[in-house]
Amino acid sequence: MTDLYQDAIVAQAKAATRAGRLDHPDGSLTRDNPLCGDRVTLDIRLDGDRIGDIAHRVRGCLLCEASASAIGANAIGKTAADVAAAEKGVRDFLESGRPDPRLWPGLDAFAPVRDYASRHTCVLLPFETLRELMARASEKKP
Repeated sequence: MTDLYQDAIVAQAKAATRAGRLDHPDGSLTRDNPLCGDRVTLDIRLDGDRIGDIAHRVRGCLLCEASASAIGANAIGKTAADVAAAEKGVRDFLESGRPDPRLWPGLDAFAPVRDYASRHTCVLLPFETLRELMARASEKKP
């Protein structure tokens, strides 16, 4: 397991980029992973069809924290389509081990996770939450 928690993942988790909550978000969503106990809450504020601001609160493992921090560092300005593409890119990267050039900066830090299929859900939970939240928030916006 020590191979899994390499310096880049630890640093990403410790950075906790955009950790916290937003006042008056356009959307908020909490999702749980019942298998491992991870819980992610994401808040977003939209600027048109793009993410204008984002915050996250994670109660979970280091991988989930690092994934949410990576989202915090990269999600501003992204559309629902961008978010869906990023989630798919991370999923494909974890499954195939081949990096997608469209991946957001810093996501290659999760390369060690690909050898631990049971931990893929830890990395993907924040991305799945953001994709669902963007879909819901976009539906509510006029």
